[in-house]
Amino acid sequence: MRKVPNITITIYGSEQICASCVGAPSSKDTYEWLQAAIGRKYASEGVQYNYIDINKPQTDAIHQAYVEQIIKEDLFYPIIWVNDKIVAEGIPSLKPIYQALDQLGLEIKEA
Repeated sequence: MRKVPNITITIYGSEQICASCVGAPSSKDTYEWLQAAIGRKYASEGVQYNYIDINKPQTDAIHQAYVEQIIKEDLFYPIIWVNDKIVAEGIPSLKPIYQALDQLGLEIKEA
């Protein structure tokens, strides 16, 4: 029996599009697009998705600390984490996200 890796993909963003990312999709749109793209390529059971709105108070201390860092450092969002690693900032590309999933052993769907 194949072991399914536990993977958490967290997207930090805002309903308001990043000022430096004019013309980009919203963070929420990116969150939905990412789920669909990963679901088409990978057998994605075991993958959890979190969307964190940086404009809302967080109950989790780790999320709150990172939200404060995003605002303080004026980082481009959405910011995408795979487990404990940042894989994309601003307008995301699938390549580094897929590389992170491959490294964690997420199985690619058979054609």
